[in-house]
Amino acid sequence: MDAADLDHQARTLSGCIPPLLVSRLLELGHGEEVEVQARCGEWFCARAWARLIGDQGRQAEALEVLAPYVATGWWPAARTQAELLESWGRAEEAIALARPYASTGGLPLEFFARLLARHGRTDEAVTRLSAGIGDRLLATALVDISEGAGRDEDIAALLAARIPAQHRCDSPWCCRGLDPDNAIGLLATIRERQGRIDEAIALLHTRHITSVNNRDQLADLLARHDRIEELRAYALTEYLAARRLAEVLEERGDVEGAIAVYRQSGDSQAHQCHGAVQLAQLLARHGRGNEAIDVMRVQADAHNGDDWILHTLSDLCLDQGRPEDGLAHLDALAAPRGGEEHWDLYWIRLPLIAARDGVDEAIARARSHPEGATSYAAPHIAELLAGAGRTEEAVAVLEQHAPANSNDLAGHLIDLGRVDDAVVLLQQRDSEPVSPVWTGSLFNDPPF
Repeated sequence: MDAADLDHQARTLSGCIPPLLVSRLLELGHGEEVEVQARCGEWFCARAWARLIGDQGRQAEALEVLAPYVATGWWPAARTQAELLESWGRAEEAIALARPYASTGGLPLEFFARLLARHGRTDEAVTRLSAGIGDRLLATALVDISEGAGRDEDIAALLAARIPAQHRCDSPWCCRGLDPDNAIGLLATIRERQGRIDEAIALLHTRHITSVNNRDQLADLLARHDRIEELRAYALTEYLAARRLAEVLEERGDVEGAIAVYRQSGDSQAHQCHGAVQLAQLLARHGRGNEAIDVMRVQADAHNGDDWILHTLSDLCLDQGRPEDGLAHLDALAAPRGGEEHWDLYWIRLPLIAARDGVDEAIARARSHPEGATSYAAPHIAELLAGAGRTEEAVAVLEQHAPANSNDLAGHLIDLGRVDDAVVLLQQRDSEPVSPVWTGSLFNDPPF
């Protein structure tokens, strides 16, 4: 066992038992196998088993399971042990364990600083994080943990210094580390919690990139402070603001108002497409499934071949008990292509065919497709079989393409109680060299 190998497994989920299948083993009563594998170098088994027995009060055993992994110096193992120690009320031990790793910066320092702050050592945490203000991750942690510590103006000054008067990034990779837009967002967070709402809003209006992790900070701020008219104006130009406005109106029971927001024409095709999908989902949530289907049919006609649009339409037809209508529309869309579709579009039909004509017909149609015998078609066929309770047949389909579909196959083997076979399959290693461990020491040094 060494850190590089553990890191490779954790990043690639290859040559190991992945977290979802560890959970399935435990759910199906195969705890003994998880324990055995935990003691044989399977990190995700070790993590899950240590947490489980720790919750049962078997703390010494949990630490014994983790000890060989922590001994490699691999940060994720040390972090897991520190989290367990903290959860058991042993915060000082957790701090002592994490402290040496914090010197590398990045994720270990963020974890350590938050740990310190949770246990009354905010001043030390702020001091450490302030030195790393150029790292977006550390700057975010600094703003989070300093709330109520009386250091807001000091931190605001550090952030303001990261916002040049002229330059604004036009892409996420323009400025590495804490770019000006990130600094603006964090400074706005401080101003908001100080009650200086107008200043926070004015700051956020100066950003170039408004979307972070599919959220818009300005839209969320306006919603929190009930500044609905400002949010309405902002929604005319930003899709995420329109979505937030619709969410607020729906929460308040104004479903028609939310629908009207989504029906407004956006300023781009992407705006219109995303708005239409959100509108369809809103309509379906409120018992207006037929209207939802009509909305998505218009989008499917306008964007023939966009798989996510077709998926949404098909799922709606399935949920509304109208598989025949979904299939008819997919046939009409395929007609300009001579009725031929590549597998990435064709497989969308399979649940609809199964609902209308039965699983056997769907499988027969899938196998008759020119790509029906490929490794990437096999999981879709297996899913139909397993969904009908025919897991043995699903395994037979996937076995023809092992190890290309090893995780899917292993999951079905576990369901059948063939745990040993599943473990052997999952632990097959490729011959690629193991890359060095990424420490995550700096935002400027990403893992690629």
